[in-house]
Amino acid sequence: MGSMRSIGSIGSMGSMGSMGWHTEGMKSVHRPASLTDQAVESIRASIISGDLVPGELYTATELGNQLNVSRTPIREALQELARRGLVQIERNRGVRILSTSLQSLIEVFQIRLMLEAPLARRATQLKTAATAAAVEQSYEAFRRAAEDGDPELVLRADRDFHRTLLAGAGNDKANQLLSEQRDFVLQTGVGTVPTSRTARECFEDHRDIMEAFREGRDAEVGSALARHISHTATMLITQETRDRPDFADARSAEAIDWLVH
Repeated sequence: MGSMRSIGSIGSMGSMGSMGWHTEGMKSVHRPASLTDQAVESIRASIISGDLVPGELYTATELGNQLNVSRTPIREALQELARRGLVQIERNRGVRILSTSLQSLIEVFQIRLMLEAPLARRATQLKTAATAAAVEQSYEAFRRAAEDGDPELVLRADRDFHRTLLAGAGNDKANQLLSEQRDFVLQTGVGTVPTSRTARECFEDHRDIMEAFREGRDAEVGSALARHISHTATMLITQETRDRPDFADARSAEAIDWLVH
């Protein structure tokens, strides 16, 4: 197994005095991430990076040793990752890292189409000077990454642009679900850049989304985003078919297109 990032210690919270009924002057409490949360993120990152290999079986003990974490947070983290579809827990054996099937990949893009297009429309309708500035900043970072040409930088910038745009809709639960779906695709270890398109082409595929957002054309933002997701899904499935015959299914295009038209 490849190396995994170690989990840092959790900062202690300051002591709290007794609370009465009056709340004036109370300061908000910032809850630090639990050991389980940190284990989830570290294991997830190792799956996406390929340090944990799809199809391989790992025990909770060896994962805990790598992360210097006890068995309980590791077990809880693995249960959460199993819920997200990244691993499969095998009783009395360990946990197996899952590879992505054609059907599961299609379902991820279907979920993205169901959620991202209406969220993008809503984000445009609710646009403020602050949210518009945040989207502009992420779009500019995306442009710089595309000019640099580094596939990993482009992938992160692409993800951040989508996140920033959709955050304007104000639905944190939907955005969390979408983040999990993107993780599921990322764990395949592949992307359309540079295999099927250049970094610049990936960036340019978002231009009509950004132009419609700037002009406040919410319906066009939604349709442009749906087109982009459908285009990416078709490109990725076609790309993977070259090395994975199980991806060669003529119905995959129909499974994506019905959500666009």
